[in-house]
Amino acid sequence: MRYSYEFKRKCVEMYRNGEWPDTPDHVKNTHDFHGMIRRWARIEDGCGPELLKHPNHNKPWTTEEKLKLVSLVLAGNSNQSVALEAGINPGLLYVWVRKYKMFGYNGLVNKPKGRKSRESSMKKQVKKPTRPLTESEYEELIRLRAENAYIKAENEVIKKEIALREEKQAALLKAKKQRSSKSSEKKG
Repeated sequence: MRYSYEFKRKCVEMYRNGEWPDTPDHVKNTHDFHGMIRRWARIEDGCGPELLKHPNHNKPWTTEEKLKLVSLVLAGNSNQSVALEAGINPGLLYVWVRKYKMFGYNGLVNKPKGRKSRESSMKKQVKKPTRPLTESEYEELIRLRAENAYIKAENEVIKKEIALREEKQAALLKAKKQRSSKSSEKKG
């Protein structure tokens, strides 16, 4: 559950005064709630009270920023302290360190999110804004379309000629085989 900024500040103030706030009803373990308050106090000490506010969106981390934080952990600083200073969840930093150890720098590179589409037709086609054609461009377009149609027709004629030649050759071979088979029958 998300706690409001005011509630967090109130809990931290009570903690600093040596008191614990009442544990909310939805929290099952008081010890975990007290640990969360201690973490809020550490965040406030290290980064200021503004970090207790909820961001409107997740900050996109660049590969270089991730590498800087990972190198601090690898240099001997604790995962928890580096994460608190950066204002991120320690679990996220742990994932970055693990990926860096497994894949190196490439493990920190941001990858596209989501599942790939099954069909290429489902991909979004970006339509570029079209500008009106000039008169010379329009004339060239008409000429190229006519030339394209002529070449297509020419290709069809050539394909038909090839098919007719192949049929004629096949008929000649068949007739030749029949003649040779008749002549072998006469000899035998």
